[in-house]
Amino acid sequence: MRLKNINRSTAVFWLFFIGAIAVDQLVKFVILEGFRWNSAALSIVLTLNKGVAFSLFASLGEALKYVQVALIVAAIAFVFWDKLTIRYATPLGVLLGAGCSNLLDRFMHGGVVDYIFWHYGFEFAVFNLADVAIDCSIAWILWRYLRRDRNKI
Repeated sequence: MRLKNINRSTAVFWLFFIGAIAVDQLVKFVILEGFRWNSAALSIVLTLNKGVAFSLFASLGEALKYVQVALIVAAIAFVFWDKLTIRYATPLGVLLGAGCSNLLDRFMHGGVVDYIFWHYGFEFAVFNLADVAIDCSIAWILWRYLRRDRNKI
């Protein structure tokens, strides 16, 4: 029974991993083809982020993408070594797929394709769907982890 759960959760992980990459790259393709939009709250604009969040570590240049490759490979190895996919298959698939999609941008476009610019009330950094997926996945993992601990009491 345990092996069946591992196989199912592994399949779910890879499904969401590949799905996150596919959806994010499709949206980025539309943006790269010229789609733009403006409203009072947000705009769709094209920028290439050479760093990570808020352009941090942009000074690392080309080395940044190789550091990220190592981190993502290590994260995927840890997920399977520790059998985290049994409990967190969906959010980990989305999290690491979205991270790989942003990393793919670095190799294909020289930087991460960002396009969502929030400017209602204050101006926020330009970000993309993968960034949102990463944030939501982390929140989902934390929620499930904390909920699991509460159920043990």
